[in-house]
Amino acid sequence: MRLEQALEARRRDGEPGLTVPNVLARGEGWSVADVVCTAGPADRPFEEAHARATIAVVVAGSFTYASPTGRALMTPGSMMLGNQGHCYTCGHEHGAGDRCVSFWYGPEVFERVVADTGIRVGKDAFTAARLPPLRELAPVVANAARGLLTPDAAAWEELSVTLAARVVGLAGTPARTSPTPLNTEARVTDVVRAIDHEIDTASDASLTLADLARRAGLSPYHFLRTFEQVTGVTPHQYILRARLRRAAILLAMEPRRVLDIALETGFGDLSNFNRTFRTEFGVSPRLYRRSHRR
Repeated sequence: MRLEQALEARRRDGEPGLTVPNVLARGEGWSVADVVCTAGPADRPFEEAHARATIAVVVAGSFTYASPTGRALMTPGSMMLGNQGHCYTCGHEHGAGDRCVSFWYGPEVFERVVADTGIRVGKDAFTAARLPPLRELAPVVANAARGLLTPDAAAWEELSVTLAARVVGLAGTPARTSPTPLNTEARVTDVVRAIDHEIDTASDASLTLADLARRAGLSPYHFLRTFEQVTGVTPHQYILRARLRRAAILLAMEPRRVLDIALETGFGDLSNFNRTFRTEFGVSPRLYRRSHRR
C-alpha cells in the first residue's frame, strides 16, 4: 500500500498510527520488508529493539530516529542503521507517515558480509544512526524503491548483500556535532516534505535556495548550514538526488522518451540530464533503462 493511501485510510477510520511490515522476500539469514508507518505528531513514540542488524532505506516521508549511536532525521534517500540488540525510538513530531524498505540480517550472514569486505569493525558494525543520501548509494536506493513496483526474490537477495557491504564501508565513526533545536529541525522537515511532494508531482514550484529558506523562515546562509546539519547533505544535493531517483524509477518502469523523463524530473535539457545521471549512477540513462527493463 502506498503511504498516501495508508494515511488516508487512517484519517478515514480514526485509528491510531501503526507500523505495518509487508515481507517482500526472505532467504537464509536475511529478509526484506516494505514497512509503512502512519504515525503522526499526536502519536507517542515508543521504544523498540532491533532483533537483527537492520538497514532501512527511506523511500517516502520522514521521521526522527534515536538509538545508542545517536539521533538523526530520516529523509528519503537516507538509511537508518540499527545494530542487533540496540533499543531505539522513532518519532513523527514534524509530520505524519513514512515508508521504508527494511533489510534484516541474521548475525552469521551479516558477519560474513562484513568479513568479506575486509573492513574491520568493532562489536557493533554501525557507529552512526544514519547514512544521508550519498552518491555512492544512489544505485541501491533507486533499486530498492523500484523493487517495490516489481518484486523479484532473486533481485532482493543480491541487493541485500550489496547494500550491507556498501553501508558497512561508509558507516564510519561520525563527527561530533551540536544537537539541532527541535523547532529548527521541524522547519527543515517541512522543507524536505515540500521538496519531495513537488518532485513526485512534477510541480513547477520554485526550489531555489532563497525560496526554501523563506519557507523555513531562515536566512539563506542559516538555512543552508542547518539543512546540511540535519539531513547530512546540502539542499542542492538533496534535490538533485531526489530528482535522479525518480528519473531512474521512471526509466525502468515506463517506455516514454528519455527527454520527456528528463523534463518531468526538473532537468532543463537532455545533455545536462545525461551527464548528471551518468555521474550519479555510472551509466547513461539509456543503458540504465536497458539493464533494468523487464
